[in-house]
Amino acid sequence: MLKNVSRHKTSLDWSQIDTVLLDMDGTLLDLHYDNHFWLEHVPRRYAEKHALTLEAAREALRSRYKNVEGTLDWYCVDYWTRELDLDIALLKEEVNHLIGVHPHVIDFLDAVRARGKRLVLVTNAHGKSLNIKFRRTQLNGHFDAVVCAHDLGLPKEYPAFWDKMQAVEPFAKDRALLVDDSLPVLRSAKNYGIAHLLAVRNPDSKLPEKDVGEFAAIGSFRDLLP
Repeated sequence: MLKNVSRHKTSLDWSQIDTVLLDMDGTLLDLHYDNHFWLEHVPRRYAEKHALTLEAAREALRSRYKNVEGTLDWYCVDYWTRELDLDIALLKEEVNHLIGVHPHVIDFLDAVRARGKRLVLVTNAHGKSLNIKFRRTQLNGHFDAVVCAHDLGLPKEYPAFWDKMQAVEPFAKDRALLVDDSLPVLRSAKNYGIAHLLAVRNPDSKLPEKDVGEFAAIGSFRDLLP
């Protein structure tokens, strides 16, 4: 049972939940790092490499991004390294000081583990991005398992992803909670039958709250602390 208590407070019946599935970028980690990287840092380096103005580089990249949005390629460090002739993993390291964990995330993870729930990170992030973020945040030590879409061959936006996930990390979908900042991902999980779904209002701390569509949502993980 999941209900909105107020605009920024969501109540969960933890007796109905055995498995907590958590997205990483924008959910546990501040999306400001990724937005800055793809919208500012990559265009700047691309402009330098190809002798373009910054605006011309942004325009060129904008269409490339759009073409693969929602696919595994969009999240793939190796794909963008080939496509842009830039060392994307190295560029990510150049601005890794911007990687940040959202407030109250660690408290939430510890509280969920204390209640005996299974904690699973479920991410579209490429393995090289995962490694950079894990080194910076040490978040990986808080999970029972990590499921990476690249290992399964489908992004979370596809309902079939969840079938593939069941083969490597089985869970009862009627007793699972998914927290994610992506509406397409939440809708694919809803179509699959995951019972408890929550969106994130502030994936990027530097931007206004986002539209959370038809989903209940949290302002921060403090809203979910038992």
